[in-house]
Amino acid sequence: MDHMSLPFDTDEMLKGLKPWIECESPTFDAAAVDRMMDLAAYDLAAAGAEIERIPGRMGFGGSVRARFPHKDFGKPGILISGHLDTVHPVGTLEVNPWRIEGNKVYGPGIQDMKGGNYVSVEAIRQIALAGLETPLPVTVLFTPDEEVGTPSTRELIEMEARKNKYVLVPEPAKPDGGAVTGRYAIARFNVSTKGRPSHAGWALKDGRSAIAAMARKILEIEAMTTEDCTFSVGVVHAGTWVNCVSSSCEAEVLSMAKRQEDLDKGVEAMLALNGEENDVIVEVTRGVTRPVWEPDDGVIAMYELARDIGKDIGFDLTHGSAGGGSDGNFTGAMGIPTLDSIGVRGAGLHTLGEHIEIDSLEERARLIAGMLLKLK
Repeated sequence: MDHMSLPFDTDEMLKGLKPWIECESPTFDAAAVDRMMDLAAYDLAAAGAEIERIPGRMGFGGSVRARFPHKDFGKPGILISGHLDTVHPVGTLEVNPWRIEGNKVYGPGIQDMKGGNYVSVEAIRQIALAGLETPLPVTVLFTPDEEVGTPSTRELIEMEARKNKYVLVPEPAKPDGGAVTGRYAIARFNVSTKGRPSHAGWALKDGRSAIAAMARKILEIEAMTTEDCTFSVGVVHAGTWVNCVSSSCEAEVLSMAKRQEDLDKGVEAMLALNGEENDVIVEVTRGVTRPVWEPDDGVIAMYELARDIGKDIGFDLTHGSAGGGSDGNFTGAMGIPTLDSIGVRGAGLHTLGEHIEIDSLEERARLIAGMLLKLK
């Protein structure tokens, strides 16, 4: 029996995936993420794994590491790396509930990336039920903070990757169904403006608005975007009372570049914004960074194997570099052969229309099973 003979059942996969989607797990809600880790740990244990729960830190939830029995247990093998946090706050199910419409199934986090994580576990389970043994040991690591740049678990992921020969990342497939064999560099920044408070109705001219200064700075930052390096402001916090001139404002900025040298220039440009303008202090601090991951011969060999497996299944797997960032940035940049975005097909990730294509559940489970059975 090989990957083409494994009896994947789409209805059963939908039944198993539904509790994962209905367990909302936004990154900043550690308790919610831990509840999701409980569900995943149970399914991994039921598939035959030895489970280790790793406590969270920095205010984030914990992680789950699952090692599957193997005659070469302890030797370098295959790491499946995924995250179980999402960008959707608790309550999103009320506006984007689990529902099936034709070939689509909806729900928060279903594409990014619970669907891919779930079919990875199902692939391992079906291999075990068939009495097959993978050539290499398999470890699954699910982490809680990828959506904010992996500040609390990067070291954990990198250390686990060092113990393995290959890394599979079941992030959502590219729009054409393709895999990712490289990723752009990403940097995050925190920007603050500190103004002078005053009563907005009684002494407006005495104040220096941190909000107004930030509004001007946002336009300046986003105008720095070029084809080589982009800048976007995604979060702004300020103000408590409408009758007060704001004394502080906070913003978060994301920058992405195809090449490390372009990102380095972007970092310099952002840090150069530190200073004072019209009695308002501007402070820029650098946050977490994802390095550029460029494919090497090991990555391309993994891709060619995956493409051959895809042809067996009935589709042509394309590949290329991509933006967006993932934990594959870390393992790929380390030089460990990594194949990313082999998870389910879908659309609308990070939106209230997030969904996957139902027929991709079996397709991707079979693809991942084939990789586990053929990587040596």
